[in-house]
Amino acid sequence: MGFDRAGLMLIEAEHRLVVFTGDLSYSVRRNIIDLDESLPGLSWLVLVHQPKKTVRQVLRNQRLNLKKNGWRWIPEQLREMAARAMPARPLQAKPDAPGAAYEADALRRRPNVRVCHTADVHCQETLAALREFDADLGLSLAAPILKRDLFSLPRLGTINLHKGKLPEFRGMPPAFWEFWTEQSSVGCSVHWVDDKLDAGALLARTQVERERYSTPRGMTLLLDEIGSRLICQVVASVLDGSAQTQEQPQGVAKTYRKPTLAQQSALASRLSRAEPARGPRWQREIKDWHARASLALYRWIGWRLMQPRITVLLYHRVCDDARDNLTVGVAQFERQMRLLRETCTVLSIEQVLEIDRPVRSRRPQVAVSFDDGYFDNYLFAVPALLRHRVPASFFVSTGIVDSDLGFPHDKRRGNPMIPMMTWDQLRRMKSLGFTIGSHTVSHVDCVSESQQKVQEELLQSKDDLSRELGVCAPIFAYPYGGRHQMDAQRLTLVRAAGYQGCLSAYGGSNLAQVDRWNVLRRGIHWEFSDACFLRECLGL
Repeated sequence: MGFDRAGLMLIEAEHRLVVFTGDLSYSVRRNIIDLDESLPGLSWLVLVHQPKKTVRQVLRNQRLNLKKNGWRWIPEQLREMAARAMPARPLQAKPDAPGAAYEADALRRRPNVRVCHTADVHCQETLAALREFDADLGLSLAAPILKRDLFSLPRLGTINLHKGKLPEFRGMPPAFWEFWTEQSSVGCSVHWVDDKLDAGALLARTQVERERYSTPRGMTLLLDEIGSRLICQVVASVLDGSAQTQEQPQGVAKTYRKPTLAQQSALASRLSRAEPARGPRWQREIKDWHARASLALYRWIGWRLMQPRITVLLYHRVCDDARDNLTVGVAQFERQMRLLRETCTVLSIEQVLEIDRPVRSRRPQVAVSFDDGYFDNYLFAVPALLRHRVPASFFVSTGIVDSDLGFPHDKRRGNPMIPMMTWDQLRRMKSLGFTIGSHTVSHVDCVSESQQKVQEELLQSKDDLSRELGVCAPIFAYPYGGRHQMDAQRLTLVRAAGYQGCLSAYGGSNLAQVDRWNVLRRGIHWEFSDACFLRECLGL
């Protein structure tokens, strides 16, 4: 394992916390860093359990999985082998890109954090190192099953973050079995670690209602956010002695295991039937085939032949309570951001405005933007953007921020009032590195309104952003975004008001050059498959 014993006495700290985990994933790193920033005076030892498997163990696991999953296990393993053989090139994000603080290297650079990998978290060397560290509290985050000789070593004991309802849904994975049994909500719990799996006394729990089109992956992403907040609250209460516990009833709960591939497929099929129709299947398959062919051709030779271009993607809502031309699903959006990170060069909107003529690139050059300022942008989009280190810009109507006024286009559709972001949330987003721009004050049609009204909206929105966020020279995205919604006279008003640039929304990519006063954007909505989404990123 190679512990550096001298390094364990990190710094003088008010409290020492040890983390047990089997996967130093984004959500685990997020939990640690959020907690470290919310409570001063912590010192950390992060123990990552990474057992080394013999060839015999690997073959045995393959045999058991084949028996459990049947023929589906073979293509699943072939896909994994192909992914390992051809790993995607990661995004070369700027050091200050949103989400940089949650990277593994950033965690290791923290002076009060020591990360140690071990082949056996229960071995004598690990136990000796933990005794030497003298932890006050243990945290089990995506950890293997812990034995008493390990979880009892911290002075106060060890707590576990369980992304599921307790006591009804012990085991794993998050959200799946709640969906499988058709529960109306999913849960998140924090409990003391005991000898039985997920059976220790409860410290906190909460539930989240499923939306009409929710998926297990989408709810898991939400539980990651809820879990981070919940663990911060519980740790603070345990350390200050105010925590209250509630014993779980014994002998009535079921412990769930990882579902088979057949169960996963069956649930996915059941949920897909609840989605609105996207057109005939043959039509969708043709579109996907064409999109995949376009992608292959671009990567082979198209990037050398096509005009250099920058594509700016336009989103409005990320949610699972609606499916229309202004929404994408929660899991769908997170998947799209992963695809961007893996296959594209992602730019901030400021970088786009600084480019006069795009250069040829085998990796499509793409930027991400949002209009209007719906609360689901903060709840669902921001976490996915941070997870994949994707910069994005958000253009808000400042008079509708922090209000229940709603948008004219939502009222015309007969939608119920959709919650908006608050100024505090926008301040948080700006501090994370996201760009906040103007979408007027009240989402006016700039051509239909008088010149005086448009001028007032431009100046007032700019003043609002300066006062609330310290944004003095914002970028402007005009409402509705059609060609006929912005004429030369109105554009003169935008320049005179002191904006940096102007974004439209009538489609297209920025070919050969970027006009900072008419940056073209392509709208994305729920009907885009992954292949069709990537084709949009090519700007075709």
